[in-house]
Amino acid sequence: MNTFGHLFRLTDFGESHGPAIGGVIDGMPAGIVFDAGLLDEAMSRRRPGAQYTSPRREDDKVEVLSGIYRGFTTGAPIGFIIRNTDARPDDYAGLSRRPRPNHADYTYGIKYGRFNDLRGGGRSSARQTACRVVAGAFARMALGKMLPALDIRASLMQSLENIVAARDDGDSVGGVVACRITGLPAGIGEPVYGKLHARLAEAMMGINAAHGFEYGDGFALGNARGSEVIDEFAAAATDGGPTLSNHSGGIQGGVSNGMPVEFRVAFKPTPTFARMTPAGARTGRHDPCVAMRAVPVVEAMAAMVVLDCLMLAKARALE
Repeated sequence: MNTFGHLFRLTDFGESHGPAIGGVIDGMPAGIVFDAGLLDEAMSRRRPGAQYTSPRREDDKVEVLSGIYRGFTTGAPIGFIIRNTDARPDDYAGLSRRPRPNHADYTYGIKYGRFNDLRGGGRSSARQTACRVVAGAFARMALGKMLPALDIRASLMQSLENIVAARDDGDSVGGVVACRITGLPAGIGEPVYGKLHARLAEAMMGINAAHGFEYGDGFALGNARGSEVIDEFAAAATDGGPTLSNHSGGIQGGVSNGMPVEFRVAFKPTPTFARMTPAGARTGRHDPCVAMRAVPVVEAMAAMVVLDCLMLAKARALE
């Protein structure tokens, strides 16, 4: 599917080396101030061409086609497009005969046959995540009005030293992106199949190269005793939330409990790199650590999930 979300939804289109990528955001509330600076800042963090990232040069200028009038959202669908200005489809000639290991060339070829777009991974390319960052920026604009104290902040748990060493070796390295959401009130999330952590997991695992998701103490809970990870309630409400610890990651029973929501996403090493392998060199332009530019994508997807869940909660309150 090419659509994400329930009430706040993104449907996007385009391929890595086609003329453009873009999308339609549906469900954006009316009357939200359009913050062009916020959108530009988000896009600049994901943009290729910076130090330690892919040498591909893309301006990632977002052309908003609809849904904005006199500086405010109208409530109508927001259409946008991002032109591809540094596409090099010839770099990927011959992939039909020799698919790249650990990419989607082989599996997409099986699924779509000779009609698959192989240029730079086509639809499976991380180029598509630019559309997610656009939608995430609009979600943040709405959340800024609905929950002014909300803060969504992600960071890369990988040293720059390791990234530089991998790049200099003509290799790549993986990474983990940690995200913390503060200011989210208790009661957000839908049982049984719409749990907040399940929605976040779906969002994060849909990001290119994501291979793992955990929230709270995550997999460490598999080797812990219950007495070691119990989140006791505080005698009185505190600024930090209702419990004395946060092993649950701010979510219990699939619903936010007022503590910070904390989760981590593991990204694999980029499977295309400059070093020669037994099968020969890998062609194309790629990040030595794809997780670096995944940080704003994780924040964007988190913002989309939070807004969608908040809108669902408000809709339920009206029933």
